[in-house]
Amino acid sequence: MTLIQKIGIILFIIALGIFTLSLGLSEYKLTEESLEVDSDYHKTELIQLAKEQGILNKTYNSNIEFVSTFKNLLKDAQASLNAKAEAGIPEGVQEWNYKIGDWKVNDSDEYIFPNVKAASTGLLPNNSGLFFWLTIGLGILGGLLFILPSFNLIPGIKNDGIYHSSMTRGLKVNPRAFALGATIIGVLLYGVFKMNGDVFWPLLTALVIGLIYYLVFYKQGQKELTPAKSASPIHTGWLGVITGIYLIVFYILLYWVPEYLTNWVLLVDPISRSLSGNPASKWFLYGFLYCLVVAVMGIRMIAKYRHNKYQIVRTISVIFFQTCIAFLLPEILMRLNMPYYDFKNIWPLNYTFFFDYNINNLIASGGIGIFMLVWGIVLTIVGVPVITYFFGKRWYCSWVCGCGGLAETLGDPYRQLSDKSLSAWRFERWIIHGVLVFAVIMTIMVLYTYFTGSRNILFLSSDSIRGWYGFLIGAGFAGVVGTGFYPLMGNRTWCRFGCPLAAYLGLVQKYKSRFRITTNGGQCISCGNCSTYCEMGIDVRAYAQRGQDIVRSSCVGCGVCSAVCPRGVLRLENASLDIVQRTTQIRTNHIAEMSDTFIPIQ
Repeated sequence: MTLIQKIGIILFIIALGIFTLSLGLSEYKLTEESLEVDSDYHKTELIQLAKEQGILNKTYNSNIEFVSTFKNLLKDAQASLNAKAEAGIPEGVQEWNYKIGDWKVNDSDEYIFPNVKAASTGLLPNNSGLFFWLTIGLGILGGLLFILPSFNLIPGIKNDGIYHSSMTRGLKVNPRAFALGATIIGVLLYGVFKMNGDVFWPLLTALVIGLIYYLVFYKQGQKELTPAKSASPIHTGWLGVITGIYLIVFYILLYWVPEYLTNWVLLVDPISRSLSGNPASKWFLYGFLYCLVVAVMGIRMIAKYRHNKYQIVRTISVIFFQTCIAFLLPEILMRLNMPYYDFKNIWPLNYTFFFDYNINNLIASGGIGIFMLVWGIVLTIVGVPVITYFFGKRWYCSWVCGCGGLAETLGDPYRQLSDKSLSAWRFERWIIHGVLVFAVIMTIMVLYTYFTGSRNILFLSSDSIRGWYGFLIGAGFAGVVGTGFYPLMGNRTWCRFGCPLAAYLGLVQKYKSRFRITTNGGQCISCGNCSTYCEMGIDVRAYAQRGQDIVRSSCVGCGVCSAVCPRGVLRLENASLDIVQRTTQIRTNHIAEMSDTFIPIQ
């Protein structure tokens, strides 16, 4: 490690430390001017109760204390207005405009987060520009100082000690299983609390998980599940575990209690106002950090794989689509009073696309909104199968998708942690296709509600199922586990086990696509680089040794297996000549015993 790289690490650690500690550098004061609610009745009641309780204009030094106080105030105001409503709601006033609904109290994004943010004052809010450069700016500088010297090294993949580093070694099997199990149980229990005691979907989820576990380990035979897994370290990589915990906590706060992250949101508030004219939300903060991480770690990706033109172009592509199409364009559309829309986001990954509020918003926006609606439908029904037929799922998963972009850049140091065992593959098939079925059922129900007005089908509520899908899949799986478990289970945990769009693309790729990875088995030296670096848990070496084309529904066509092969054994190709038999042909030529005749194995 060079001196510049050591300086880079030190600067990054300092920036991360300031960034984390900055959450406590504000004071909070609730005033009549700062109170942000969408009803005069709500505002009047909150102000009156705040005065009675001595909360109004009182300064709080602790974010936790202020959040707790405001939540209690909100609940008191709800109870008070409910009591007053029993005597009669004023004539001409809608019930929702008079009473404070449960969603206003329980959903942080409604009243809690904006009011905590608006009440912020003190050191950080008054010096947000300075702290932006001391945290985000200094972090970028430190990251670049660590990455850029890599361009002076000889291009190519060498023995880089990935299983010796505490950051990339991974977690032993038993602790990894415990961490995953504890996270799942924690998310389900929190879901019961967040969804007002609804236990049906958590119990159903637990039942499905138990059924899948039974099918994988008992129904299909334990003896069959013996192929080698990804290397399980003798000693846990604690730096990686700490990194994973940091990411998990960040996603939990971001999705479910963003009121504790208001200081971070304030750091990017000026940028949001300059782009869209609106104050920054938690999603703007997330999108901004997401783009920065993909860009900076994308430079690292280019430095590492600069001997391979495919990897350079692919990395530039994901940076462009994430920064320009997914982040900047929607903000500019809002500036022009048009709907916020990510043109590259496709159902069922974009599971809210067919929600009533989204459809109504697009239709109400006139021609541009209708175009967006038609674009999304055509892209899902026509674009996905047609483009996947010619190029495989790599056109989206490895060139366009933001989830894939983060996995390929931030997650690249952890790609070797993917489990290569047969049991992992069986879990993968059951879970990812189960999520796809869940997404389809949920979408059918919300469309049924949209066209009929009925919110119940048999004993199921469309509101309940879409709420739980967003909680369990959209937040818990895609965010908390999908990204937080990079250092524990590899960088494509979400893409491999949970993404419903990846399942849809994979079905097309496996059964009707021209894409495959061809192998030249005669050149394979069994070094294992390809299997080690496969982020989707495919034992690429086994295919290469047999000279068999790799046609797997899970393969995202990242091409890293080819980039790390020292013999040029693997090639990413598109061809339609043998599209029916391509998965069964083995073209390695073997020499028959006691004969000079080459016998091709068919």
